[in-house]
Amino acid sequence: MARIHLFEFEDQPWFPKFIRDYMTDYLQFMSNKMNMYQGVMPILKKGLAKSGGTQILDLASGGGGGLLRIASELQKEAPDLKITLTDFYPNIDAFEQTVAQSNVFSYVSQSVDATNVSKDLKGFRTQFLSLHHFRPEQARQILKNAVDANATIGVFEAMERGPKNLIGMLFIPLFVLLATPFIRPFKFGRIVFTYLIPLVPIFTFWDGFVSVLRTYSIKEMNELIAGIPNADTYDWEVSKVKSGPGEILYLLGSPKA
Repeated sequence: MARIHLFEFEDQPWFPKFIRDYMTDYLQFMSNKMNMYQGVMPILKKGLAKSGGTQILDLASGGGGGLLRIASELQKEAPDLKITLTDFYPNIDAFEQTVAQSNVFSYVSQSVDATNVSKDLKGFRTQFLSLHHFRPEQARQILKNAVDANATIGVFEAMERGPKNLIGMLFIPLFVLLATPFIRPFKFGRIVFTYLIPLVPIFTFWDGFVSVLRTYSIKEMNELIAGIPNADTYDWEVSKVKSGPGEILYLLGSPKA
């Protein structure tokens, strides 16, 4: 199945921020409940070790994803762990909720462009379920920016392109309807735009379906790497691993020793 880069609503600058935030809140809730990243813990530990520190700089964080579970697991071996959340459209309410639950976390309230990260922001760069938002030239620039900064980077995608995952996306509206009463903090607007005016389930379904079509395959991630100047100065690992309810495709890049 060829990669198709259709539009996602949450990527659009005109898209209402409060609807985008409800959508990322749902994704964070589901990531934590399903323990989506359980299988990638060895890869994250490897990346953190290769970075030579205990700081993770998470790019395109959305609502924070499954990072609460990740932080709890990583702290067993890295008690000084710190994770900074960033996004081009930061969901400040969700970031603050995450910070309130764990002192591991902090966040950048200003917009952070994953293709052009400030040199002031240090740490093992991670991206969870977000590389597919970027066209190939932008995705390659994300990797190039990490290489230029001599930063270790780990990219994780959970929706390998194919009929199975496309069919699975058809159930997203039902999952949104079932999950919404349990998402915290409670917001009356979330109830209104989920049940009375069902924009959240509709937009979440569309963006989820398109995400599958956009996800980079292992072959395509290797092609992104091949187009980066000085890519040979890095060790690259591109593969997939069983994790939670499915499989995670991942890319790990680190400076050669």
